[in-house]
Amino acid sequence: MSCPVRILFHQPRIAGNTGNAMRLSALTGAELHLARPLGFDLEDAKLRRAGLDYRDLALVTVHDSLEDAYAALLPARVFAFTAHASVRYTDIRYEPGDVLLFGPEPTGLDADVLADPRVTERIVLPMLPDRRSLNLANAAAIAVYEAWRQCGFAGAVDTSGA
Repeated sequence: MSCPVRILFHQPRIAGNTGNAMRLSALTGAELHLARPLGFDLEDAKLRRAGLDYRDLALVTVHDSLEDAYAALLPARVFAFTAHASVRYTDIRYEPGDVLLFGPEPTGLDADVLADPRVTERIVLPMLPDRRSLNLANAAAIAVYEAWRQCGFAGAVDTSGA
């Protein structure tokens, strides 16, 4: 991916979602960063099952805290995904190194994380009214693929003629 973005899961709770994000990382070249505490062990069977044989191909880094993740990833633009925003994910012009920040299941990002001045913008994936949230791995996939689309899917195998 010549327009690489970085996914940052803050305190993920569900092993299967993180396993799916590992697979997303392997398939797109996006880095996956996990900020502790994690709600599962990295050897969890559900994590391994969701990641399948892609786990070794994924670019995954585990940080002891969100502060440690920021220390490793900044300076970069940080886009915090939340249902409580008005800027759509498609309104952003993604750049290499951007950080896509997602909160834990099922609560999402805390108000103090969203208010942090290091967050460039709070952005939303549109949903129907009266719905709480989209699955974490699905939300990350939508955002990563939008960033990659904006870069013309650089580095991908072209299957459009198949």
